[in-house]
Amino acid sequence: MKDQLNVSSASKISMPIANLAMVISLVATVVLMYSSMTQRITSLETSRELMLNDLLKASDQKPIDQEQFLIQESLASDIEKTITRVDEMMHNGVNIQRMIKDIDRLRADVEKLKDKVRENGSGYSAVNVSE
Repeated sequence: MKDQLNVSSASKISMPIANLAMVISLVATVVLMYSSMTQRITSLETSRELMLNDLLKASDQKPIDQEQFLIQESLASDIEKTITRVDEMMHNGVNIQRMIKDIDRLRADVEKLKDKVRENGSGYSAVNVSE
């Protein structure tokens, strides 16, 4: 049993110094990387918690916020009413234009009738009408 390895506190290991330095630097690098990753994760979790707390505080409605919300709703309903009135007025504008055209046409017809009456008899008077 020559291949048997006896390990005790008095055991000696011989290793080249370059390999020992490499192992020590590798262990130190792993420890630093682990520490850095743990620090980064902790920082991200802390900032996330702070942001969530800020959002919760910001989402709380205060009396002034509720009053502003009610004012906004009132203004929105007033704007809707105004838009409805303006739309109705646009239809009135179209109707007024149509009426102006009709009145102009009626004036022209009345003028034609007056001209015909004048042509048919200039002796026609209000006295003859009352008889």
